[in-house]
Amino acid sequence: MKLPFNIDLKDKVVVVTGAGGVICSCLAHAVAMCGAKVALLDLHLDAAEKFAEEIRKEGYIAKGYEANVLDKESLEKCHEAVLKDFGACDILINGAGGNNPRAQTDNEYAELDDSKKEIKTFFDLDEKGVEFVFNLNFIGTLLPSQVFAKDMVGKKDCSILNISSMNAYTPLTKIPAYSGAKAAVSNFTEWLAVHFSHLGIRVNAIAPGFFSTKQNAKLLWNEDGTPTARTHKIINATPMGRFGEVDELVGAVLFLLSEEAAGFITGICIPIDGGFSAYSGV
Repeated sequence: MKLPFNIDLKDKVVVVTGAGGVICSCLAHAVAMCGAKVALLDLHLDAAEKFAEEIRKEGYIAKGYEANVLDKESLEKCHEAVLKDFGACDILINGAGGNNPRAQTDNEYAELDDSKKEIKTFFDLDEKGVEFVFNLNFIGTLLPSQVFAKDMVGKKDCSILNISSMNAYTPLTKIPAYSGAKAAVSNFTEWLAVHFSHLGIRVNAIAPGFFSTKQNAKLLWNEDGTPTARTHKIINATPMGRFGEVDELVGAVLFLLSEEAAGFITGICIPIDGGFSAYSGV
């Protein structure tokens, strides 16, 4: 990976949740290249440790940890391990999140004859599925903040970065739980920024637009590899005419984490979306 610019994170301890995924493993790699000691947290230890090993092979400091962002006891146990290995957390990147098929509809628009179709409508959404998606994104941001931000109290140059989404601005069709949860993440980012302002802990977020990852592959690509109708809609509504590349998130993240560059910035959410949020469709 080539960084767009470098910031000094030497001796900083950075905790990244959801680090077994494509986006957050990339962010973990980037902050490690800036000199940080990086704790990669994921529900699946093998995934976190796989990316940690890749970072270590390049000569940087990283270790994978198993943690469930919906279980405070699991997070506390992980926190103790990180303290022992690296020391107190200086920066937290809340990247755990995602969607689930149980919380999405098959149809974009409700129609009068839906009951005659073999589709999952709004009325068929699974309550537990909706609850899981909302909790994974919102509670999965709140609990790690409760556990790791305690380390930041009384220290300088500490911050929290949350991962929101374009869904937080305008909800996409089919995925009401994910859209609602990401709106909650953006709102929580503002709330926490104000709440922690007297402690000097900055809290910001990024809102990625459309990136093609394993998690959303079934929505974007047919089994034969051709783009779905949804992909065509996304590209047509993105002025830059393409999906984003994961490493295109790095510049905004490093900027927000830099005390020198963004020391007076807190409570914001930066869209990284190829112009999607600015385009009216006309």
